Amino acid sequence: MELTIAQKLDALLQLQSFDSQLDELIKIRGGLPEEVRDLEDDIAGFETRVGKFQAEIKTLEEEIEQNRVAKKDAEKLITKYKDQQMNVRNNREFDAISKEIELQSLEIELVEKRVNESQFRVRGKEEEIKTTQAALHERQEDLKAKRQELDQITSESQEEEKEIIKQRDHQATTIEPRLLNSYNKIRGNALNGLAVVMVKRGACSGCFNVVPPQRQADIKDKKKIIVCEHCGRIFADVEGMPEPAPTGRGR
Repeated sequence: MELTIAQKLDALLQLQSFDSQLDELIKIRGGLPEEVRDLEDDIAGFETRVGKFQAEIKTLEEEIEQNRVAKKDAEKLITKYKDQQMNVRNNREFDAISKEIELQSLEIELVEKRVNESQFRVRGKEEEIKTTQAALHERQEDLKAKRQELDQITSESQEEEKEIIKQRDHQATTIEPRLLNSYNKIRGNALNGLAVVMVKRGACSGCFNVVPPQRQADIKDKKKIIVCEHCGRIFADVEGMPEPAPTGRGR
């Protein structure tokens, strides 16, 4: 059966009532949900940073190990060349081997420098990990406290919220899809979540702009759906406006 405009407006007003009740329950939680999300983002960022530092340390330790192997190889070559020097036949061979020993000694100095630099960087990364982990632990404790606080508030209103959502979802099924979509769009754009409002004291109760008397009369008649020309909210009725007197024949 096709609903009248008055019935459609009543259905929208009831839906708005349920949504406003849910908004109030969410408002009680304050900024806790957002604080929890921010802390979770911070923790994820710190964990990523620690992982990055650990990966950098692993790479540096591999470089240190490679340089230590290179140092041992150079030391072995020096030992080998010194043994060869004992059996040279002329000064030219002695000078050539001496040059190789000098080059390997320079290589040892170079790899030792690289090892020291890498070890210095490892210590720096380890300090950064300690600092980050301290901040991470602090955020984790904050998150634990905030979650407990949020869970307590949520649990206190959980049953009530479930019941309102159930009623709200049922109410939504009584509204034609096109009108419901319009309602949801208006509500999504409204800062206070109001898509359906009354005219109170001659003004829109959503944006508080004055509604002309003739327009109020049209709203009261409920012959068509009328929206506020300023904010686009749907007018459900006019509060406190007397019913129009029935027309009759004069004597």
